[in-house]
Amino acid sequence: MPAFKFTLNGKAQRIETEADRPLLEVLREDLGLIGVRYGCGEGQCRACTVLLDGKPVPSCVTPVRLAEGKSVLTVEGLAVNGKLHPVQQAFLEEGALQCGYCTSGMMLTAVALLKTTPHPTEQQVAEGMNNNLCRCCCYPSIVTAVRLAAKLSALNTQGAGHAG
Repeated sequence: MPAFKFTLNGKAQRIETEADRPLLEVLREDLGLIGVRYGCGEGQCRACTVLLDGKPVPSCVTPVRLAEGKSVLTVEGLAVNGKLHPVQQAFLEEGALQCGYCTSGMMLTAVALLKTTPHPTEQQVAEGMNNNLCRCCCYPSIVTAVRLAAKLSALNTQGAGHAG
């Protein structure tokens, strides 16, 4: 069985498994990261989103072989030293969740969006988050939370700073 090496939430990993096995399955079943959620299994809802070298990907349709030599970030890797990432803090403050099932995928997509667009307009947030589905229809709160996260991120870079 082939072995795959990648960095997961800042730590080196090596896993022996089938090359075409979904990254979602490896993360949840082999590595115990339950923040990565199975939604549709077709890459359409994005509840399973992780960042692969900083880009949001649906882990349910991403074979583990594509993670080889790359960095994988899950929601479990966002907080640093017990301090919430600005996106996590903003989602909490804005109540940008209801059932919470889509939240980890939403947060990781927001992190990627804010990396490329640090001060997004409401329209840019709506477009950037467009592929992530929320069954509870918390979209207005999510947009508000992402814009708040941009402000919190800017404050963190002026002050002590925060990884992510």
